[in-house]
Amino acid sequence: MFAVLVGALVLPSKAQDSPQDFVNAHNQARSAVGVGPIQWDERVAAYARSYANQRRGDCRLVHSGGPYGENLAWGSGDLSGVRAVNMWVNEKANYNYALNTCNGVCGHYTQVVWRKSVRLGCAKVRCNNGGTIIVCSYDPPGNFNNEKPY
Repeated sequence: MFAVLVGALVLPSKAQDSPQDFVNAHNQARSAVGVGPIQWDERVAAYARSYANQRRGDCRLVHSGGPYGENLAWGSGDLSGVRAVNMWVNEKANYNYALNTCNGVCGHYTQVVWRKSVRLGCAKVRCNNGGTIIVCSYDPPGNFNNEKPY
């Protein structure tokens, strides 16, 4: 469980896993670079839920190979959806917009802010090993070679 340090008092964080929490975290990053909002789509979310449930037994970060763009995150405890999105967004530091290149990993970030991805669906599953896997699916998918995200 994640905790928030307030002075000398440590408070457990409240999980942020609702569809609106996922949408808000994405749209905050998108707005920061002038990209229009993404919207929750139940059809895309159903796909993310189905795939997340397939990973319940091993919690492995293996892409589904499905029809959508996809970001995956794993935590050893109760990883919140908002924390997962923020981990992806933190990859912005590795992205060079002018050159459209990554210095390290940045593909999760570029998918979050991909201007043509306008529908989102995410799922969170607690795995059999006690960990958490988060799957976010994006429609249409992003991260095409030689194309900037925004």
